[in-house]
Amino acid sequence: MKSVHELSKLPAGVSLLADDIIEFHAARLLLLLGLCGAGGRIDGLTKLAKLDFFVRYPQFFDKACTASGEQIQSASTSIESSMVRHHYGPWDHRYYQVLAYLRSRGLIQITKEGNTYKFKLTQVGKQQMKNLAEEPSYEQLCEQMRRVKSVFGNKAGSTLKTLIYRVFNQEVTQRSLGEVIE
Repeated sequence: MKSVHELSKLPAGVSLLADDIIEFHAARLLLLLGLCGAGGRIDGLTKLAKLDFFVRYPQFFDKACTASGEQIQSASTSIESSMVRHHYGPWDHRYYQVLAYLRSRGLIQITKEGNTYKFKLTQVGKQQMKNLAEEPSYEQLCEQMRRVKSVFGNKAGSTLKTLIYRVFNQEVTQRSLGEVIE
């Protein structure tokens, strides 16, 4: 992944996707912590990844809502950014890099209690998250996050993992490790 600050060093003919830029993922995770978390905090990497999955894959969110007896539907059907099948379901191999990026800039705090990592927005992170949430280009993403929180925000990461394995057997569970979820 590249930072927007490094883009001027690339040759003009090199194609680049938003998915390749660390700030793209950092912005989404800041918004996720602020809009899907409780008080700007999400406890557990599994929960963070599963909430992120439902934000990034609106059609899977809709199907999980139906399976859970919820009547909420996404406004979009397009995949925001792909994830892969990992040991505990949907995963993005960039999480460690993006979380370190956010922490190094003083936007989040990461603490560990037992085996659980806790991710919390700092005051600076809260302000940056609010600034992003006010941008028209993030309006649809923020709305999806609010929907995800309303249905799954109070569930534990292990509960969300179990739900994903149950509802998305063919789409997630039966995929090989590292295979992109479509």
